[in-house]
Amino acid sequence: MICCLNPDCLNPLNSNGKKFCQSCSTPLVSLLRNRFRVIRVLSDEGGFGRTYLSEDVDKLNERCVIKQLAPKFQGTWSQKKAMELFAEEAQRLQELGEHPQIPALLAYFEQDGCLYLVQQFINGENLLKELQQRKAYSAREIESILLDLLPILKFIHDRKVIHRDIKPENIIRNKSDGRLNLIDFGSSKQFTAKVQQKNGTSIGSHGYSPLEQIRDGKAFPASDLFGLGATCFHLLTGSSPFELWMESGYAWVSNWREYLRSPLNPELDFVIDKLLKKDIQERYQSVDEVLRDLTPKQLLALPPAGKSSGKIPPTKAPYLAKSYPLLRTLILVSAFILLFGFGESWYKHFRRIQTSLSSRLSQYNSPGNNDAVLGQPPKITLGKVSLANTLQGHENSVLSIAISPDGKTIVSSGDDVYDGLRLHTIKLWNLATGKEISTLKGHSDLVNVVVISPDGKILVSASDDNTIKIWNLTTRKQIRTLTGHSDSVHALAISADSETLVTGSDDNTIKIWNLKTGEEIRTLTGHRFWVRSVAISPNAVILASGSFDKTIKIWNLTKGYPIRTLEGNSQTVTTVAISPDGKTLASANRNRTIKLWNLATGKEIRTLVGHVNTVTSVAFSADGKILASGSRDRTIKLWNLATGEEILTLAGHTNTVTSVSFSPDGQNLVSGSEDNTIKIWRLFQ
Repeated sequence: MICCLNPDCLNPLNSNGKKFCQSCSTPLVSLLRNRFRVIRVLSDEGGFGRTYLSEDVDKLNERCVIKQLAPKFQGTWSQKKAMELFAEEAQRLQELGEHPQIPALLAYFEQDGCLYLVQQFINGENLLKELQQRKAYSAREIESILLDLLPILKFIHDRKVIHRDIKPENIIRNKSDGRLNLIDFGSSKQFTAKVQQKNGTSIGSHGYSPLEQIRDGKAFPASDLFGLGATCFHLLTGSSPFELWMESGYAWVSNWREYLRSPLNPELDFVIDKLLKKDIQERYQSVDEVLRDLTPKQLLALPPAGKSSGKIPPTKAPYLAKSYPLLRTLILVSAFILLFGFGESWYKHFRRIQTSLSSRLSQYNSPGNNDAVLGQPPKITLGKVSLANTLQGHENSVLSIAISPDGKTIVSSGDDVYDGLRLHTIKLWNLATGKEISTLKGHSDLVNVVVISPDGKILVSASDDNTIKIWNLTTRKQIRTLTGHSDSVHALAISADSETLVTGSDDNTIKIWNLKTGEEIRTLTGHRFWVRSVAISPNAVILASGSFDKTIKIWNLTKGYPIRTLEGNSQTVTTVAISPDGKTLASANRNRTIKLWNLATGKEIRTLVGHVNTVTSVAFSADGKILASGSRDRTIKLWNLATGEEILTLAGHTNTVTSVSFSPDGQNLVSGSEDNTIKIWRLFQ
């Protein structure tokens, strides 16, 4: 096969002997610089070029990696900056490649108007892919990772180089010896007095890069150490620092322990906490300081495998009102009993009791609860709940799922890999058998959300490519593409009559479309930040929208004017849904709770508490009696809407639950997750 070197080519692989690309007609190059044979695309570099897996024919076809820079806009600042960084990366590799855990530079040249950097190929997986496969890292493994990476950082810092982009994707475990390798020096910078004093261009990865680097463009050895701490946090918890940063900036670093599955030993806890200090003055200033805290204590303090350290963890418990001293006492006594009765598993039991009691306390404090108690609404008991099937087919996270109105088809969005290329796809599944029916391709970036029209005829998808695509669900053919948003589209809703489509975008706007013609009806403005969720009332009169500006807005859908703004959210709103009878709005935000609102009055009914991480998705059952919620805590909870009580917790996913949906008959609940799977749960009442 011959790989096309046009960075915009959608299908770059061609059969041997071809002179021109069969996809884009670009002349094909069999050997770059008469030496390097390009095999396939490894990754896309954001429009400026690609990274390719290649062979060095001068070294018996030894594998290598070629990074391409193909500037599109000659003379622009972006093009000049990209070329400057590319040359600096080559220089860094030339200087640092002598280290056995940094890829060596093999060549740097220009050909056909593009720049190419050839470096040593590290045969292995990066830590992000490893995390997706393994799902979790133990404290011992994190200590091992630190001890493997810290000497590499010391090596580059001693040579006055700051990497500036430490994250799991840039750390590869070599399959041959298991050692970690640090890659991608495209963001690295020579550390000089000039760099310290002069503000520069912000560079790095949000969530992994510290405040001084993102805000001021300044980079120090301590900046790389923050990235190392954020990487360890990600591997320990499975929670992405990038996603947390998008939701709340750097707020997560002050309460990072709350994302832990279990507490760390005090020494590792101390080290990671100091690595993650927002203020650079409070953070470790050098690798040697980290090693002094980590190495000697690690050898003395680690308990034998399977034994508890016997120390109460530093993780803080949620606030409990002082007016319930008996409840507070009960929690403390329970923690004491569980600590000495269950060893290492005490923490999980403690969290279950803690969240259960907190949930009950919230129910008694919630507005409208007295009416529920006096009316004594019936409890909902699910007789038998079972995991019926797990669907596997997406190569990466399942971002969204939807169920057809006839209950026969599941639609999901995610990524797949074909011939080494990552494609952003939509899959159709048979709900009864779990068999994959079809795969739809068309979007050029992540497909964030899918929805099916109530008449079952139309499938709609929205993407990071700023577009919305309309598909015929029966023929699986694309009908049209809607353009108009200037940023990623993350929210979709269709009216009950299947005539109106509503979309929400990271451009802070909501657009209303005629679903049948694709005509844009109007644009709603008012949110000050990303719109990530929308919901339409059954009578198609009311629209609710949730935003990262911490508000929920209620709109008149037919006229397009705002009715009210609900501001009882202390954090970014992650999802909204309206009950089948159109009376109740459910919303979730970053503070791990779910709020129920009277849609007509805008009054809060009650708050549901129980999840121990961000709630990402909520869905009402068809009869409106049960609410399902999915969370980053990897669980799904079912709630009694009449009482606010938690009915059941479903555990089975090994990563964030991104989407939940009930089948129309209420017999099935379907969930999608960042563990790359879809699960079908059978519910029997």
